[in-house]
Amino acid sequence: MTAEPDDHFFVVAGRRWRRTDPALPEELAAALRSHLGRGRSAVRTAKRVGDDEALAAARHRNGLAKHGLGERGPEWWTRSEADRIADAERALADLDALDA
Repeated sequence: MTAEPDDHFFVVAGRRWRRTDPALPEELAAALRSHLGRGRSAVRTAKRVGDDEALAAARHRNGLAKHGLGERGPEWWTRSEADRIADAERALADLDALDA
């Protein structure tokens, strides 16, 4: 699937954000979004209690999830679909290992 340039980003309150890679299988994307949600929750908790170590760990989780989703790192629309899916699968494996 080739996305048009307008399909690469969305804008909220004047700020441009990269969209999730549309080529990712839904099950894979859902698992990555789940990790992202847990990471965001952990960021809020760590900030509230002032735990810098937990904050760093939560931000690391968010970064892995966002890379897996294609929202950070190399532009997904310039890479092959197979490479993008492989990167997302690796990110999910790394995230799952954090919970092990």
